[in-house]
Amino acid sequence: MDHDRSARVWGAIRAVADGDRAALSLQHAVVACAQALSAAGAGLAMSRNGGLLEPLLATDVVIGELDELQFELGEGPSSDAAATSSPVLEADLAGLEAGQRWPAFAAAGADRGFRGVFAFPVTAGAARLGVLTIYRREPGPLQSDQVADALVFADAIFVLALDHRQGVSAELGEVIETAFTARRAEVHQAAGRLASQQRISVTDALARLRAHAYSSGMSLHTVAIDVMADRLQLDSDLAAGGAPPRTAPNWPPTNGRSHPHATDNGQDEKEQEED
Repeated sequence: MDHDRSARVWGAIRAVADGDRAALSLQHAVVACAQALSAAGAGLAMSRNGGLLEPLLATDVVIGELDELQFELGEGPSSDAAATSSPVLEADLAGLEAGQRWPAFAAAGADRGFRGVFAFPVTAGAARLGVLTIYRREPGPLQSDQVADALVFADAIFVLALDHRQGVSAELGEVIETAFTARRAEVHQAAGRLASQQRISVTDALARLRAHAYSSGMSLHTVAIDVMADRLQLDSDLAAGGAPPRTAPNWPPTNGRSHPHATDNGQDEKEQEED
């Protein structure tokens, strides 16, 4: 590793922490990374036991929504970086290649005025903790020095996330556990229920929940709650793993109201006649 670069990165993180008069933290590292790369912002998603990525923290609310959107859509640079353990560098979300690779997320990100998205795995060997994602409003690739800096920031985040005595620090583990429990339990319960009802895999059930959330403008969490409360019934004839539409609605929704699926009376009568 370039020791001068490493010293510069840690110096930038410490400068942000000193500004807060606080000990070094993951938040300081993410903020310092965004500043060093002249980015609009950055987000950090992490996982438990190398599993599903969970958006954990971001430099601001808008960036947090973009990280969350990648989870809810099930596509984007962050998930690809986690799956491959390699950086995913997208210079322009409005470009043809990005639109083909992540049709829903690319459209949604570009609509919000973000063009460059660069995801760096937070890993060391077989240990996979998460992904650091950097967002820029202007299109264009990162310079080679910027990529090198981002890799060192990802390494610094790995170090900050680990306690050499206990692995993941107790504080970080509690944050991740709270995030999963508070926001994801209902999603996975709803996916399990839908899978049982429609006799499909949990993966396909989760895809259907995501598709409905995206097309309706509801949050995935709201859709899950409505499914569990029997306020929402999803069409069983949606193709397994069906993708959300390419046209991105306003996200996140401007209100928290649910929009129950309207029942087709004609279809109900037909099913009763068949019974």
